[in-house]
Amino acid sequence: MPDVGEGLTEAEILKWYVQPGDTVTDGQVVCEVETAKAAVELPIPYDGVVHELRFDEGTTVDVGTAIIAVDVAPGPGEEPPPAATEPTLAAAEPEAEAKPAGRQPVLVGYGVAESSTKRRPRKGTSVPEQAQAAQVQAAVQAELNGHGTAAPEAPAAPTARPLAKPPVRKLAKDLGVDLAMVVPSGPDGIITREDVHAAVAPAAVPAPVQAPEPVAAAPVAAPAPVAGARETRIPIKGVRKATAQAMIGSAFTAPHVTEFVTVDVTRTMRLVEELKSDKDMAGLRVNPLLLIAKALLVAIRRNPEVNAAWDEANQEIVLKHYVNLGIAAATPRGLIVPNIKDAHDKTLPQLAEALGELVATAREGKTTPAAMQGGTVTITNVGVFGVDTGTPILNPGESAILAVGAIKLQPWVHKGKVKPRQVTTLALSFDHRLVDGELGSKVLADVAAILEQPKRLITWA
Repeated sequence: MPDVGEGLTEAEILKWYVQPGDTVTDGQVVCEVETAKAAVELPIPYDGVVHELRFDEGTTVDVGTAIIAVDVAPGPGEEPPPAATEPTLAAAEPEAEAKPAGRQPVLVGYGVAESSTKRRPRKGTSVPEQAQAAQVQAAVQAELNGHGTAAPEAPAAPTARPLAKPPVRKLAKDLGVDLAMVVPSGPDGIITREDVHAAVAPAAVPAPVQAPEPVAAAPVAAPAPVAGARETRIPIKGVRKATAQAMIGSAFTAPHVTEFVTVDVTRTMRLVEELKSDKDMAGLRVNPLLLIAKALLVAIRRNPEVNAAWDEANQEIVLKHYVNLGIAAATPRGLIVPNIKDAHDKTLPQLAEALGELVATAREGKTTPAAMQGGTVTITNVGVFGVDTGTPILNPGESAILAVGAIKLQPWVHKGKVKPRQVTTLALSFDHRLVDGELGSKVLADVAAILEQPKRLITWA
């Protein structure tokens, strides 16, 4: 499992695109993983044949763990039978004879593991053959460890590790089940989740001695979702785990202050409608968020000190002369915050194009970790959910975040008379180590003033 982003320690395998026996080529995408709130496709850097997928879809794997093995020099036909006299590495691992001494099968982005991980027996291998293979392998290991020249018959009884996939092993550990005592029902003697559940479920009747049929029926004893259940437990992983860690780090590191302002945005809404029919904006995504983003960028240009970061290690305030504008996006995998790089340099059409690409990529679940790194300030549009306002938490490492509430027709005093106007509430949270009340108030007031009189986008620029 390669490190596909800064500071990552684990990733969840979302989908395998290959299976054992498939031929792969250098650069071919073999799987999709999710980490740091992004789905990333992993290419294979070799030509060869997939020998083994070491983890199932849905499994969370630590960075640096081998997830796939590829035979880069597959031999034609069947492997030769092992020698009958003295056990060799070829007897325990027949594939070794077909591989050259140089390049070996590797996982994506890493070298060959030096471990002696045992592989799953081939399909069609009988139980006696599995036991014999276990004996041979034990003898080979004893030979390699300097314990003499044990013959294959030396082990008194095979002590092979029960065959089970990582999620099943974790389930057994959580339930306190010894896998060595579980009767497997899966192919090639693999223990399934149902087998583990059956091992802890109370037996209604004694099981027969020879019982392939009752074993196959074990899934009936597995607990199934029941209507009216009082609790459902969901593993904390992927996007939710990353979001929780980031929010805890931000909330308990940066002292948050939030200020609010309610503003008449009727003129801005009219401008949005005019821009939709403008030929220079043809084919682009034009909505209130576009002008709100532009208003925030102008406010930052007028108050550049707000665009900063706190460097605790060096005890420095880092003033940033660029704006990477984050846009909080709700996706099927959860909340992510990709950012538009150098948003301060973009024209309105360029900003509209960047916003459209950001939203489309996020909805497809294809946002990369790089797209979510390096943000300076963020906008979160809670108004799309009908919410008036909120107190947003800063994205870690950023100085401010602007929440935009729902835009609604409300009674408003306009030119001395109460009239129905398009009104919204803005909330600006900022890091009080970097931004004092005066500076934060100026930024929020500037954004509100621009949205009230959008011609300021020209006069203040």
